[in-house]
This record gives sequence, C-alpha cells and structure tokens, in this order.
Amino acid sequence: MSTPQLVVHRDKELMAEAAAARLITKIVDAQASRGSASVVLTGGRNGNGLLAALGTAPARDAVDWARLDLWWGDERFLPEGDPERNVTQARAALLDRVPLDPARVHAMPASDGPYGGDVEAAAAGYAAELAAAAAPGDHGGVPSFDVLMLGVGPDTHVASLFPELPAVRETERTVVGVRGAPKPPPLRVSMTLPAIRAAKEVWLLAAGADKARAAAIALSGAGEVQAPAAGARGRSRTLWLLDAAAASELPRDLYPPASA
Repeated sequence: MSTPQLVVHRDKELMAEAAAARLITKIVDAQASRGSASVVLTGGRNGNGLLAALGTAPARDAVDWARLDLWWGDERFLPEGDPERNVTQARAALLDRVPLDPARVHAMPASDGPYGGDVEAAAAGYAAELAAAAAPGDHGGVPSFDVLMLGVGPDTHVASLFPELPAVRETERTVVGVRGAPKPPPLRVSMTLPAIRAAKEVWLLAAGADKARAAAIALSGAGEVQAPAAGARGRSRTLWLLDAAAASELPRDLYPPASA
C-alpha cells in the first residue's frame, strides 16, 4: 500500500474546488488512456461539497460523462429517494445535471429495492455487481477504481466502517451489511477495507475542526480496527485532502512543507 501524502488548503471551499479540479484531471487522463474512468463517490458534507464544486468547475465539460462509471463506498440502507441516502444527495449536488449513462451509475441497493429489508443480501448483491465489472487483471474481485474518495468521520470512520465494529475487521468480503452503526441510520451497506485497497488512488477528505483529532490519530500510526481511516490506502497513491482546521492537530513532522 502507498504512503499517505497530505495537501492542506486554507478552507473547506478551496479544498472542494481544488479536489474537484484534481478529480477532473484524473478522469480525463484515464479516459484518454483507456477510454473510460471509474470513480467511487463518498457522501457527507465534504463529498457533496466536492460534487457541487465539480458542477461549477471551468473544466467540467472536459469530462466525457457517458464514459464514466460511478460507484459508492457506502450507503444508508433507506428507501429509494430518501434525502439521507448518499445517492440522493449526489444527484442533487451534481449527477442530475451532467449527461451520465444511467447504466454506469452503480447505486447501492435501497431498503425497498430488490432485496427488501435484507441488508446482508443487499451487500452481497452489490459485491456481485462489483465482481461482474472487474477485469481479469483487477485486484480483489472489484474494478481497479481510478479514484476512491472517502470522508473521514470525527471518530475516524470511513465509508461505514466504524472503529471496533465487525465490518472494519472483514478480510474476505468486498461489501458487507452494517448493523448498529453508532450514527443514524443503524443499517448501512459498506465496502470493506480489502475493496478500498484495490483502488489505484484513495483520497480522504477532511474539513473542519471536528475532524482534526481524527486526522491526527489516523496519520500517527493508529491501527485500522481502532481508526479505520488509518487502513484506507490506495495501491499507487493515498492522498489526504484537508483544510487548515482539520490539519490543526497534526504533528509538525507530518505537516506538508508546501500546501495550497
């Protein structure tokens, strides 16, 4: 796994704009080299802030949206269209305003979807969809995502992998059902660390003073069971994108010498 790199921005707005520009470049480069790109989205204020910034970015139209596969790292197991679902928020922030191919938008199952209220069956279904999209040379039964984005929670959780809960200990399955999540709703579907680590690049987004302690813990050698963000690494790159408030408790030897 790659060693984490850090970029610290002045504030969350600049962080979102810079991350959006960085993502456009990655997508365009992948499409130029392979014909398509694959990105895993994250929810929360930082994930949605990035999508909103992407929608207004000057280079937005450089992306061939019809040749982009979108996946999610986790989802709240709620009915389709629920305003708390990550996919609902992503559609409002950006997806409904760009010409995506609907067949390439891979939303996680809803609680009123084909698996009903069975969160484990929903997780297995999404794992099967990932496996079907994986190429022979891909790693771990999932596509080699060009970029997989994760928000970092104040408790160091990423996706719906919370400290000490069974999901963060999973080593075989790529997607699991999460029960008893410490923040509502209690039922969720989440990629696991093995699936996350199959991505070429993993970007962790953290903005705000409430994320400062989590960033410091995850970047200071904590174990992944106690601090799931510490275990989120990409195969070729792991990038932490922070604002100054979220970086405020980092040890000085970790603070990048040049930040935007």
